[in-house]
Amino acid sequence: MYDRILVPTDGSDPANNAVDHAIDLARQHGAELHALSVVDARHVGVGAPAVTPEEVQAAIEERSETATARVRDRAAVEDVDVVTAVRNGSPSDEIRSYADEEDCDLVVMGTHGRTSVERYLLGSVTERVLRRGDTPVLAVRGDD
Repeated sequence: MYDRILVPTDGSDPANNAVDHAIDLARQHGAELHALSVVDARHVGVGAPAVTPEEVQAAIEERSETATARVRDRAAVEDVDVVTAVRNGSPSDEIRSYADEEDCDLVVMGTHGRTSVERYLLGSVTERVLRRGDTPVLAVRGDD
């Protein structure tokens, strides 16, 4: 049923919870796991006057590389094959594009516990991927 499962990660607790579910699904289905981290370039340098935008970009990219490496290491314990990638751009756009380009069968994403007002004002990456994408999405609550 699933040959390629995409799990976007930023290293947060909700993302890590989704990673656990994605690894389990990949193991059960013999699927290849794709770990993707997206550097949101729109926010590089915002609120960081003591450092250059390039330094902030480098730090965010390093955090993204670390997040995908952790997925690879955790999946290796379960004998799950992993492809890692880091992209720059809008997280929801890049996740949808990656899922399409790599022909992923499922996207497993963590959700943050936001109120309806926060969700209305801020939006949700998971919600945008779910509503605008063509690939099925499994949304995993961050507190599960």
